Amino acid sequence: MCTETFLRLPEEKRRRFLDAAWEEFTTTRFVDVSINQIVRRAGIPRGSFYQYFAGKDDLFAYLLEEVRNHVKEEYRRVLRDNGGDMFQAQLDCFDRMTAQDILLDPVMERCMLFVRNNQGLDIQKLLPTRPGQRLLDGLWDVMDISGLREPTQDYARIVFSLLMAALGSAFMDAMLCPEYRALHREELAAKLEVVRHGSLAT
Repeated sequence: MCTETFLRLPEEKRRRFLDAAWEEFTTTRFVDVSINQIVRRAGIPRGSFYQYFAGKDDLFAYLLEEVRNHVKEEYRRVLRDNGGDMFQAQLDCFDRMTAQDILLDPVMERCMLFVRNNQGLDIQKLLPTRPGQRLLDGLWDVMDISGLREPTQDYARIVFSLLMAALGSAFMDAMLCPEYRALHREELAAKLEVVRHGSLAT
């Protein structure tokens, strides 16, 4: 991740650097991302980059952390609006993240551009931890797990990971093929029902 030197930068300089990094990561395929281009856009010496990050993988992990924090805030709001119902929250979150006015949200727009520019890239391999795991740790106070077969945090964690996998897949598909958004939402709803009710006949 980033160094203490980067964290001590004035906000304006740090933001300029991150905007330059996002510009590079959203207009260039990940394998072709150039540190030279980032520092040129940011207007800093190349040596300064290595005082902030060990390399482009570390920088990208930091950018993904920005996205994760943003998604966490949005998801928390959706979950609270749904009275803690994590099943309905998945559908509402999908609707918010794939709405036509997504371009009003610069974080999600950058995420969308990156995904579209890097089809086939396994982002999970670039993450230090599984995103769903860390997302859940800040949601227990707004999540209602009382209706689960086992209303414990351990069981809820398993259910939540399945729901997030379904949401993540639907979201990625909708970003890559927005013209089929309604179909992706329908498939998401079907997956949520399988998790909610099981797949075996009783």
